[in-house]
Amino acid sequence: MSETKEFKAESKRLLEMMINSIYTHKEIFLRELISNASDAMDKLYFKSMSENTGITRSDMAIKLEVNKDDRKLIITDNGIGMTKDELENNLGTIAKSGSLAFKNENEKTEDVNIIGQFGVGFYSAFMVAKKVTVISKAYGADTAYMWESEGVDGYTISEAQKDDHGTQIILDIKDNAEEENYDEFLAPYKIKQLVKKYSDYIRYPIKMDVEHEKPKEGSENEYEKEIVTETLNSMTPIWKKSKSELTDEEYDQFYKDKFFDYDKPLAHIHTRTEGTATYTALLYIPSKAPYDYYSKSFEKGLQLYSSGVLIMDKCGDLLPDYFSFVRGLVDSEDLSLNISREMLQHDRQLKLIAKSLEKSIRNELKKLQKNDREKYEKFFDAFGTQLKYGIYESFGANKEDLQDLLMFRSSNGGYTTLEEYVSRMKEEQKYIYFASGSSIARIEALPQTEMVRDKGYEILYFTDHVDEFTVQMMHDYNGKEYKSVSADDLGLETEAEKEEIKKAEEDNKGLFDLMTEKLSGKVKAVKLSQRLKTHPVCITSEGMLSVEMEKVLSAMPDEQAHNAKAEKILEINSAHPIFEKLKKLYAEDNKDKIAEYADILYSQALLIEGMPIENPVDFTNKLCTIMSE
Repeated sequence: MSETKEFKAESKRLLEMMINSIYTHKEIFLRELISNASDAMDKLYFKSMSENTGITRSDMAIKLEVNKDDRKLIITDNGIGMTKDELENNLGTIAKSGSLAFKNENEKTEDVNIIGQFGVGFYSAFMVAKKVTVISKAYGADTAYMWESEGVDGYTISEAQKDDHGTQIILDIKDNAEEENYDEFLAPYKIKQLVKKYSDYIRYPIKMDVEHEKPKEGSENEYEKEIVTETLNSMTPIWKKSKSELTDEEYDQFYKDKFFDYDKPLAHIHTRTEGTATYTALLYIPSKAPYDYYSKSFEKGLQLYSSGVLIMDKCGDLLPDYFSFVRGLVDSEDLSLNISREMLQHDRQLKLIAKSLEKSIRNELKKLQKNDREKYEKFFDAFGTQLKYGIYESFGANKEDLQDLLMFRSSNGGYTTLEEYVSRMKEEQKYIYFASGSSIARIEALPQTEMVRDKGYEILYFTDHVDEFTVQMMHDYNGKEYKSVSADDLGLETEAEKEEIKKAEEDNKGLFDLMTEKLSGKVKAVKLSQRLKTHPVCITSEGMLSVEMEKVLSAMPDEQAHNAKAEKILEINSAHPIFEKLKKLYAEDNKDKIAEYADILYSQALLIEGMPIENPVDFTNKLCTIMSE
């Protein structure tokens, strides 16, 4: 005799909400039901250990059956099963979880791994099934019971026939709707795919009878069908093994298989942490960036597991943006299987795990930098820009965490860290000097580098667009400030040299004022230069915005950034013949010719900087005029 019962009002609302909202993908239902089956077998195993019944894990399995004609999907386990009261308590009341109660009662017992906690996962079955039937027989009981429901209207419980202990769940799969394809959940290939994706590391075998074709005996062209029972999951995740059991080749192969990369990773991090945040992580540093890494379509994140069951394929909250290149997975029994993406964002355990992972990644990169410089430089070529953005985008808040991971090419040859640069600084050197340009060759040809080189000081080469913005946010490294070779004051002149320049500028104030006037709107001032040795002219800048930063901003689509301009200074080499020519023209009061020369010199300085000139035709005409004189 069956009893018909209604869900409580709040349970009805929760069921409706959960079916429509909690899970983004309907396919998640199979993960939930398999996890419940795994829990039931864990409970029986625990009972066997405590009561010495002789049941072992090797006696247990989960069986999947697909019946396309009847549109049924059946999940069967030989776990502990449920009594009539347990069926009603666990399935009749939403969010009443027997697994959670069992876990709380036995939380100090080792080797018991209960996945489900909230008790809502079972109801995900209604996302794909118009009717759900549960037939269960508790271990040691004489009677089996059947629970049936078609959704929010309620459920019935009645006696049933079942020979062995355990639970069988029968899903009557919905018919296809206008935008919903439910047939896929009756396709063996899809079921295999979902098991592999979500439940590959359930510790019990998940088996299914699969139809295959094989050649008929004695015939080359005829085939016959045979049913083969396949185990769909691998059961033992690599990250659950100890490091001593695994070789580098096994780690590398897992990475290639799991993340579909042909290249070996540069390094891996395999860590197990217990305490405030308990988790196992297996992380990889790829050898190169994926094709879409620096595009908007790239999605960062680690695979997130709860006790071997996939919760999320890409959990972005586990990685800061500057470590978004890391690939891998995290498995934590502290996280509930039935947790939504929105709930994860506020999960305290997740935040603790993320903080711990960040530290592990940083330490691994430092170790790689120290012990295998060649590999680290390869890594930095691929992902160094992301580390720089990490400092820039945080307005320097991440400086202490990331600055020692940065590297730059320099006039010393090859890559250097900031620590290495500072260790080589001369005793009297005040600043960390850098020069910016589109390439090393272009930087080395810059006139502004002459004086710094002449002093024997090393120069960092900034070839990434973000470099100057990054060091501006950093301000200094261990008390040593950064200084562009194009800055208005390099701090290199002696007091005597400064006085000499000051006097020369006062003597030629009229000339420089006239040139500044003729270049109105283009430069803030025209000055004499002490930094130039062989070149006639260069452009420097005052203030926070350099000429190179102006070039970067001008290339951006944002109108406000596009209009940002550096305060340019046109510097003239006092030792160059061109300066004598300018003085002669001024003495002759040839203002038109001075204006022509000023424009040519300004255009030359722009070209040296790699910046476009406003009127190339006018520039070449003026050159031709001077050449023909």
